[in-house]
Amino acid sequence: MTAHGADVQDGDGQAEADSRTDSKQSPAIEVPAARERARAIPEAAVARLAVYLRALSALAEQNVGTVSSDELAVAAGVNSAKLRKDLSYIGSYGTRGVGYEVAVLIGQIERTLGLTRKHSVAVVGIGNLGHALANYGGFPGRGFPVSALFDLDPDLVGVPVGGIPVSHIDEIVEVCADREVTIGVIATPVQGAQEVCDRLVAGGVTCILNFAPVVLQVPEDVEVRKVDLAVEMQILSFHVARRQQEAAAEAGRSDVDGADIGPPGGGDRVSGEVESADRMVERL
Repeated sequence: MTAHGADVQDGDGQAEADSRTDSKQSPAIEVPAARERARAIPEAAVARLAVYLRALSALAEQNVGTVSSDELAVAAGVNSAKLRKDLSYIGSYGTRGVGYEVAVLIGQIERTLGLTRKHSVAVVGIGNLGHALANYGGFPGRGFPVSALFDLDPDLVGVPVGGIPVSHIDEIVEVCADREVTIGVIATPVQGAQEVCDRLVAGGVTCILNFAPVVLQVPEDVEVRKVDLAVEMQILSFHVARRQQEAAAEAGRSDVDGADIGPPGGGDRVSGEVESADRMVERL
């Protein structure tokens, strides 16, 4: 058995030898092994693990005890071979003829994603986006309760949003340290994003989700995930253009130039929409 699941069998199965080996390992051996497996997981597979967890949680709410790889793959929108390989990264294999135990697999994925530890979220910038994030009810249910909100606007400071009073950004360091915030969400204009980031880091925040269209400078031990809406639109535009190319090729059109293919309105319109998205983000 390898970290990349090279020995994964077709269908849901795990060799008895693997099972016997795992059962004999002591906790002292299992913990480092789990850490090594976690380091070996590709970024794309981590994202899919989160999707599997969402699908499994829905099954658990329906009191489903076991699920086959094919059923889980359909629920997650991937092929079953990819799903089995992804789950092999965390050392999880189903039982032939039975599948995966939903509760057990949920626990394995949660441990891998670090969801067994306590998290606390702070949102900085209570504009349209920040306000929506602060009110999103899905965060607490998935282990990410929002415990702090910050903004510069004196009309917002002290006003409860989602049941939490908004604090001034000058209080970021003190409040984040006091409330043990682990994840900071930056939904500010570009101009203040780096300063906000610095304050979050000074307050002990080690994970940052950045919606501001700017590259943040952080220490090596701080993780940053950037969500750029304009980039996402450009990616969608690419997929639309590719599908139009494929459709044109199937129709036998030889006069189609890939560079000219795009959403209705042409490339100028796409560029205009991307620029508008940038301006929209900066206003949030």
